[in-house]
Amino acid sequence: MPEVFEQDYTLEQLQKVTKALNSGQFVQVRRMLAETAPCDTALLLESSPHKVRSMLWQLVDPDIQGDVLEELSEDVRLGIIAQMEPELIAAATEDMDDDDLGDVLRSLPDTVYQDVIGAMDSQDRERATQALSYKEHSAGALMSTDTVTIRPDVTLEVVFRYLRLKGELPDGTDELYVVDKDNCFLGALSVNTLLTKSPDSIVRELMDEDKETIPISMDESEVAQLFERHNWISAPVVDDNAHLLGRVTIDDVVDVIREDAEHSLLSMAGLEDEEDTFAPVLKSSQRRSIWLGINLLTALMAAFVASFFEGTLDILPILAVLNGIVPSMGGVAGSQTLTLVIRGIALGHINQTNQKFLMGKELAIGALNGVLWSVLIAGVIAIWQWDFTLGAVIAFAMFMNLVAAGIAGASIPIMLKKMNIDPALAGSVVLTTVTDIVGIFAFLGTATWLLV
Repeated sequence: MPEVFEQDYTLEQLQKVTKALNSGQFVQVRRMLAETAPCDTALLLESSPHKVRSMLWQLVDPDIQGDVLEELSEDVRLGIIAQMEPELIAAATEDMDDDDLGDVLRSLPDTVYQDVIGAMDSQDRERATQALSYKEHSAGALMSTDTVTIRPDVTLEVVFRYLRLKGELPDGTDELYVVDKDNCFLGALSVNTLLTKSPDSIVRELMDEDKETIPISMDESEVAQLFERHNWISAPVVDDNAHLLGRVTIDDVVDVIREDAEHSLLSMAGLEDEEDTFAPVLKSSQRRSIWLGINLLTALMAAFVASFFEGTLDILPILAVLNGIVPSMGGVAGSQTLTLVIRGIALGHINQTNQKFLMGKELAIGALNGVLWSVLIAGVIAIWQWDFTLGAVIAFAMFMNLVAAGIAGASIPIMLKKMNIDPALAGSVVLTTVTDIVGIFAFLGTATWLLV
């Protein structure tokens, strides 16, 4: 009966490895790692502090180091590769799929990359050059060249004999691709059809001639959307002349979907999606300081606007107490819209044909929320301060800022996308600036006009 460790790499097993490592039982740790799937070893490395991670990597069997490197996030992978000699890196990447090989090599610093390429044999060097020739984050960089192709004029019996000679199929094979003598894609024959139809049937009669293909230059996020929409397991990748180049499989698409989700989540906090959770303090601090600095600049802009109304604040100190309410409400409302629009852009739901409708909808929502919360805040302030004019002032400012927040939350990510700027990364900063400035100016400006 296999050990539980081999079946389920749970937190309990992670703790076992850590405890054995801390006790100096390195032989035991090496054995445990040898019995662990590469993906689980990668999880353990990513879950360990920097010093422990270095020790663990030394105990990983060199024969599976390449498989482990494939599973690691870019930041953790770079940290581990920095400890390795170029010859060891080249050996670890020897059996990688082309798409994984490209990912690993792209993450290397230029000097290390050159040394690793120089340490490869001619066959691996040619394979690496081909993998790196495709644009990053494209279908070409995502695909594997490990495909099974057949001709349209043979019988299924001939296909069976051919497959038996091959001995095995590439992982994730649900279709065989039909090509002509020039390797142009003609269609696909599903494995299900191959197994259930008469051996005397001709491939041309059974193949799917309408099988949709993926252009080599298509962005990986668009590829993921196609897989999600069509429930594909794999799909052929072709060049501009319909020549079959490879295929994309669902396991790679799942990685893209996960990475896109992580990117959207972390970018809105100004963090990198590949950032190592256990990176050294100085390195993490430097990365986060960039966006803290940007946020400070936007806060100074809002403070600069407020400085125009120093005289008003001196006369009516209550305005300083209430001044944070309007920008805060606008920021929350705008963030709700911003998040939904960024999600819609990521899923391909928002395009040129529905942008005007979306803007109108968010304007209406902003106005409706503006009326609702303006009346509420006006009543609260009027009763609290027994000043109906002050209640009217903050109500007007609230209405204006909620309307502005709705429009900004919808328009900012669309405009950033057109400018080829990541909305998830920059959208929240721009939105906060808009809602803070509009909120402060509307509140203090109106108060200066009516109350002073």
